[in-house]
Amino acid sequence: MAGLTQSRENGHPPATPVMKELSDIVTDPEMQKKGSRVMAIGLDGADPVLVEKWIAEGRLPNLARMQAEGAYGRLRSTVELHGQRMEAFSTEPLWVEFATGCKPTKTGAWDSMEYFPDRYQIRNLDEGSPAFDDFDPFYALGESKKVAVLDVPMARLSDRVKGLQVLGWGGHFPHTESRSLPDGLLGEIVARHGRNPVLHNDTGIWWDRRYVKWLDEALAESVDARVGVCEDLLARDEWDLFLAVFSETHSAGHDVYCYSQPDHPLNAPLTGGEGAGDPLRKVYEDVDRAIGKLMAAAPADAFFVCFSLHGMGPNYSDLLSSVVLSETLYRWCFPGSIALGPGKEGSPPGEILTSARRDSWVGELWSRYNNAPWPIRFVRSCLPGRLLKASFNGLASPFSGEAQANAMLWHPSMWYRPLWPRMKAFALPGFTKGRIRINLQGRDRDGIVAPGEYHRVCDEVTRILRRLTDGRSGRPLVKEVYRTRADDLGDLPGLPAFDLDVLWEEHITDVVDSPDIGRIGPVPHFRAGGHWNRGFVAATGRGIPAGMRLPESEAADLAATILRMMDHPLPGHYDGRPLFDTRPPG
Repeated sequence: MAGLTQSRENGHPPATPVMKELSDIVTDPEMQKKGSRVMAIGLDGADPVLVEKWIAEGRLPNLARMQAEGAYGRLRSTVELHGQRMEAFSTEPLWVEFATGCKPTKTGAWDSMEYFPDRYQIRNLDEGSPAFDDFDPFYALGESKKVAVLDVPMARLSDRVKGLQVLGWGGHFPHTESRSLPDGLLGEIVARHGRNPVLHNDTGIWWDRRYVKWLDEALAESVDARVGVCEDLLARDEWDLFLAVFSETHSAGHDVYCYSQPDHPLNAPLTGGEGAGDPLRKVYEDVDRAIGKLMAAAPADAFFVCFSLHGMGPNYSDLLSSVVLSETLYRWCFPGSIALGPGKEGSPPGEILTSARRDSWVGELWSRYNNAPWPIRFVRSCLPGRLLKASFNGLASPFSGEAQANAMLWHPSMWYRPLWPRMKAFALPGFTKGRIRINLQGRDRDGIVAPGEYHRVCDEVTRILRRLTDGRSGRPLVKEVYRTRADDLGDLPGLPAFDLDVLWEEHITDVVDSPDIGRIGPVPHFRAGGHWNRGFVAATGRGIPAGMRLPESEAADLAATILRMMDHPLPGHYDGRPLFDTRPPG
């Protein structure tokens, strides 16, 4: 598929050729020894492009050692639906895929949110996902294996785990409650090692220098404390599987990428082109030192695995998925109306916005970039949030009482929710990709699109999207628009809530032009770093050839790989395949 090939050509080199075929490993006698233990360390959101760059510069010696002494390869996750292979790199569904070994076509976990068509409402996808009702996590191995788990995002506690489980001690919004089995273990961990300073607190924005300074210190503290928690849990038993996730790379990737990488359009305005330290690299170096400590603490006979399900790069998608898509559909459904991001077509877009009056992106966007005369926008930008609760331009306020009741109004697409019943199509909350729901009669409560018009509306929306261009360069912004329904328009089990899945070009911008609905922006960039569909896996252990380069694999392969390393049978329903085979020949 062109989309997959293009992104490898756009600055993401593929892995070097495989140095030893996987079939050769099957018969390696060293790999046939049974009873192997595994230590698996997830680096949430760690980017392979940065890892490989900093390994080459000698800054990540422990990951470099793993790469040199064992196997290394890239991950790129996809899902096949109606004969089309769609890229899949939203964090929450990827962690479900990791935990269950199954793709969204089986689990139904397609995105980070769930939609309820009977009331046009949204809720976060979390441990309550139906996926976990039907699929145990791969590490729920009953009495046969002793397992310790720390901070796996999206997970729920399982009574089929013989060992210890600690969830939500830390994490980048882990979408799971803070709890443990045994019940008092989390409290004991907090008493010994403290509360994680980052948990639910990494909500600031790149222009707030106080937040950036706090985050730098909090992430360092979090990494140190996490190592202490891991060493504590490791010392409590001889584990067949020890699984822990470091989330600090995810938080830093979102919030300080622009201070690290010169290819980000905010880098020069914020740093003046001067190197003033690299807060993102510092987090990677801290995590690399943590890996070194855990490698030293690992049993001598254990496989050691590090992995990242997706990477982080310049954030080309958040603004398009959360603001531009919603506003495009709003203007299309209500011709002549503008809610957010009014812009003058054909005029120079001006400098990238780096100054702000508020300490939050949501507050800045709501108060300054709406379609109101500039005196009103100026006054609104100076008002406290308690005076900004009223609806504006027909949109629900993120400062309203409904927002305080956790109605997800922190996401700009949700501001348009009062209007969804009157729109032919609307944007569901999304970040990595755009998610569009057709307001269909007989399916959505107040549906206005007749089933016979469904494909025509999809065609028209797709045409409008394909004409969106970057207002600064003129480059097209949409790489692909996938359809999630072929002939049957009903909500069959396993299908996502969205009808159109929009994959953006990997090109960052803050102003968008359309011949159909006009200019949107400039509007301020949201998170500096965003999700890219590139992860990695590195593994060492007896029988794994030094310097081996693995073929490109997917998140679903990791569960099968870890179980095979442990010489545990693989469930027949898994979509993933082991990267290493430890079964005896014959």
